[in-house]
Amino acid sequence: MRAKQNENEFSMPNKPIVILACQVFQHWLENLLPDGFDSNITFFDYGLHVVPKNLRKTLQQAIDGIEQPSLIILGYGLCGNGLDGINAGKHFLLIPRTDDCIAILLGSYQAYLREMKKEPGTYYLSKGWLEAGSNPLAESRKYEEKYGVETAAFVMDTQYCHYRRLTMVARNQAELETYRPQAQEIAAYCARWGMRYEELLGSDDYLQRLVEIAIGLEQAGDEFVIIPPGGTLTQAHFIR
Repeated sequence: MRAKQNENEFSMPNKPIVILACQVFQHWLENLLPDGFDSNITFFDYGLHVVPKNLRKTLQQAIDGIEQPSLIILGYGLCGNGLDGINAGKHFLLIPRTDDCIAILLGSYQAYLREMKKEPGTYYLSKGWLEAGSNPLAESRKYEEKYGVETAAFVMDTQYCHYRRLTMVARNQAELETYRPQAQEIAAYCARWGMRYEELLGSDDYLQRLVEIAIGLEQAGDEFVIIPPGGTLTQAHFIR
């Protein structure tokens, strides 16, 4: 059952707004934020999600290091339970209510569900993940260097044999055309598991809404999680 939130907790005095976000959203958020907001935002390395406890530790340290009571926007999903156990301390926390970044890149949780219905076994690519080198082809090369070709192939088959679709999500057509060659190279490798390649134009609607909600938390609805001062963010807050 979803953890309940008291509507009275949403009423808060004006506070500084701070954003702590994954680097995967950098080029999206920078186009949405008001001028002069650069000093209030920190982007963290893509790779933190690989080890959830490292993500949790890094974000908690950043939150604890903010001296003035603030509204802190976390530009993450639950991310493999990486946000489970985050303490708000003296701050308010505002978080998209989604398991990972895919729903945010697609523009809504509903858009994510539609894609899941089309093909549950989908592996997603984006500009951010390509730049971070987080994809099956890059992983295979790393495993080959460390363990050899045969062991790498076994590990990769175990991880990816159940996927049926590789989908590149881009912010606009220009971005799609820029990163298409790299995505198609990965798609050619993933064809070994029968993955078909598709492309989608994402939407900044979810992120736009996130920025808007920061001004009026009472409008958050079911798409966002709000943790008041002294509260703890848990997996239960993301259950729908």
